[in-house]
Amino acid sequence: MIRQNVAVILAAGSVAPAIAAKGATATTPIIFVNGVDPVQFGLVGSLNRPGGNITGVSFLTGDLGAKRLGLLRELLPNVTVVALLAKADNPNAESAVRDVQEAARLLRLAFHPLRAQTATDIDTAFASLAQQQVGALLVSADPIFTSQPDHFARLAARYKIPTIYYAREFVAVGGLMSYGTSIREAYRQAGLYTGKILKGEKAADLPVVQSTKFDLVINLNTAKALGLTFPPGILAIADEVIE
Repeated sequence: MIRQNVAVILAAGSVAPAIAAKGATATTPIIFVNGVDPVQFGLVGSLNRPGGNITGVSFLTGDLGAKRLGLLRELLPNVTVVALLAKADNPNAESAVRDVQEAARLLRLAFHPLRAQTATDIDTAFASLAQQQVGALLVSADPIFTSQPDHFARLAARYKIPTIYYAREFVAVGGLMSYGTSIREAYRQAGLYTGKILKGEKAADLPVVQSTKFDLVINLNTAKALGLTFPPGILAIADEVIE
């Protein structure tokens, strides 16, 4: 891309493309979109003054586990064992596990962290849920997971496991519920920044956007198939209800 003299690079999906782009050029403007702390990973010097040739949009992914667990507990007040499935090499995986583990401890729930790296690992993780008597599952954010929402929905239906995801895409194809940053809004903001760069503004002058719009999406058809009824409290705060 740099040899082709592109006007701007959009590095999206995870932190890896942004790190690669930054390592490849100090002049071509870069806009990132990902769910990690850009300061912690060395993408920018600070959020307000990114400096250099890179800026973008940062959205929360791994820090919402406690909220997701709370929603599951409200739906399933009698659940006693929960699990979290995370991508093994995701940079947010460890913090996501700690977040949910602490929330589970406060709720006096048994907790099982699960790791997956490939599609086969995902199948294996779901197959292990019954053996561990898991009553509900949380799926932690990762671009590889996002690329196969149908697979997750089918597995959750096959094993009859109530599952909460981090993005609407899972619920749209049959997942039970999701709570997370609006990915649409994050990419819209990245598009606005890309437009500003194309009109002559400099990445160094554009503060990193912290996307703060969150969506709660529920699927009533899936709930019915699982024999569940969403309580009025969840229905009242849902941003979207799929029937």
